[in-house]
Amino acid sequence: MALSPQWLDELRARVTLSSVIMRTTKLQRAGREWKACCPFHNENTPSFTVSDEKGFYHCFGCGAHGDVIRWMTDQRGLQFMDAVKELAQQAGMDVPAPDPVAAQRAEKRASLVDVMDASQAFFMEQLRAPEGKRAQDYLKSRGFSGRTIREFGFGYAPDSKVALKGALAQFDEAMLVESGMQISVDDKAPYDRFRDRLMLPIHDQRGRVIAFGGRILEARDGVAKYLNSPDTPLFDKGRTLYNLHRAGPASRQSDRMVVVEGYMDVIALADAGIADAVAPLGTALTENQIEMLWRMVDRPILCFDGDNAGQRAAMRAISRALPMLRPGKSLAIVRLPAGLDPDDLLKQRGRAALDTLLDNAASLIETLWLFERDAAPLETPEDKAGLKQRLIEQTEAIEHPDIKSLYRRELLEKFSAFAYPPREQRPFTPRSAGSWRPAPAKLSPETASRLRNASLGGARGELAAAVAIGLTMFPDVALAHAEALARYAADDPRYGQAIDFALDAAETLDPSGEMPISRLTGLPAPPDKTRFAFLQEGYDPDCAREDLAEAVSLLVERPALEAALQAATARFETDPEAAFAEQQRLLKLKLEFEGRLGQMASRRAARAAPQDPTPPQAERQAEEQQMD
Repeated sequence: MALSPQWLDELRARVTLSSVIMRTTKLQRAGREWKACCPFHNENTPSFTVSDEKGFYHCFGCGAHGDVIRWMTDQRGLQFMDAVKELAQQAGMDVPAPDPVAAQRAEKRASLVDVMDASQAFFMEQLRAPEGKRAQDYLKSRGFSGRTIREFGFGYAPDSKVALKGALAQFDEAMLVESGMQISVDDKAPYDRFRDRLMLPIHDQRGRVIAFGGRILEARDGVAKYLNSPDTPLFDKGRTLYNLHRAGPASRQSDRMVVVEGYMDVIALADAGIADAVAPLGTALTENQIEMLWRMVDRPILCFDGDNAGQRAAMRAISRALPMLRPGKSLAIVRLPAGLDPDDLLKQRGRAALDTLLDNAASLIETLWLFERDAAPLETPEDKAGLKQRLIEQTEAIEHPDIKSLYRRELLEKFSAFAYPPREQRPFTPRSAGSWRPAPAKLSPETASRLRNASLGGARGELAAAVAIGLTMFPDVALAHAEALARYAADDPRYGQAIDFALDAAETLDPSGEMPISRLTGLPAPPDKTRFAFLQEGYDPDCAREDLAEAVSLLVERPALEAALQAATARFETDPEAAFAEQQRLLKLKLEFEGRLGQMASRRAARAAPQDPTPPQAERQAEEQQMD
């Protein structure tokens, strides 16, 4: 539909801007203009001005600015054409139709809106009548205030197949059927769809009644608890969110949109003062509804029931959102206590409890991880491999390449931390000066022979050789790290045997021996002994233990670091961006690793360096030399 600039200018001229804004925002006269606290951000001092002469509003606090059409789209959350049509109706202008067929469809929709308005008036009247007594009692039992009952337009459909038809006799029977208010089956006479139900009107974003929802007052076998209008020219349940015409303006203030399961939950939240809540209508959250929510806020909050059905509904919404994710657009999820819906939580624990949950909603990726982790038992390696496969399959649904890569990396990191938790090690506490030191000892002849014959040569074996010898010198360090060292020895075919021998030696040292194991003839030593100060004679034993414990940590970390680097390099063909980022992170860790290795030598030099005498000490030394 093409709208000329001239036609839009005439529309703006015919509608008074302040009169439109006054419907949702309290304005105060300020000379020839109006002022108010800005509806787009929270403030205590008015900085929002409205000028009818200039035809625009402006906020000096947040910069919000626009004309009457912009107000309808930004503050009311309407689509452009919906805003134009509503303003045109107020101004008494006809929106140009592109062709006769479209004009005919628009005329039909307008006629159906009249049917829905008349139906709503009839249902509200019946609620106040004696026939509506049970419906009134139900509303009282729910604790809804009179203001809430009026605001949401509660009504009652009598237990009759022709009551509505008789009340709307001015409309053709075909229109009642097309609007969904009556049902036509074969050659039978049409009959009322809603009977003996508490009625709620469903509105579009412009606030027009386009459908109804009906709730039974007493449970009956074979009767659905809730019944919604069918899809009609006015109503598409997959493209409609209940209460959006009210929640949209409220979300501009709160910067939040809460999605609950049903319209009774929406009303319960509104009754408690939470106005920014909407609900899908009898279906899981659709792609169209997610897009509608993202036009309001970047991160809508799903707050579904705490039972299994509610959690499945949340996961269905997440599955539909994954392919649509884009920078800045996501979902947040609140997990209600088991067995409670929002109304139950409000009644049992109060609004503060719900506000706390909403303020601490979990991210989409965290909810996805927890759901998949808890979806099946994880008792065997096969179970854990199944979890990893499910996580990868979920990320494959994401179409945005950067988000897909980041989700995959973060989920696999969570999986690795879960599937391969670090084993608990006994902490090593250096002993203070004067405490126990290894006594001169000797190995059994068999163990000493095996240790002397172990192959520890080569540049890569320097660290392993130094650790193996150091552990025999300080058996308390060996015992403190026995579990980690045993795992390392099992995975290293070249140097693991030497570490095993060192552990054997630490466990079999004989304190009554005459020589320390470090002095046994034939033991291998690192080519560059200055790098491993804990092997040098005269080095402080407590410092040596600290350095040896650091060397053990480096030894067991190194294979994992090298394996991770190889894995990142292998991923270049399938995921180059993520692989490059991972490789850079690991290379940084490798540099830190090498730095830590070099620090042992620098600490030895620093500790061994003589301290320069202070000036007074130097003077006294000179005087003593002169006296001599």
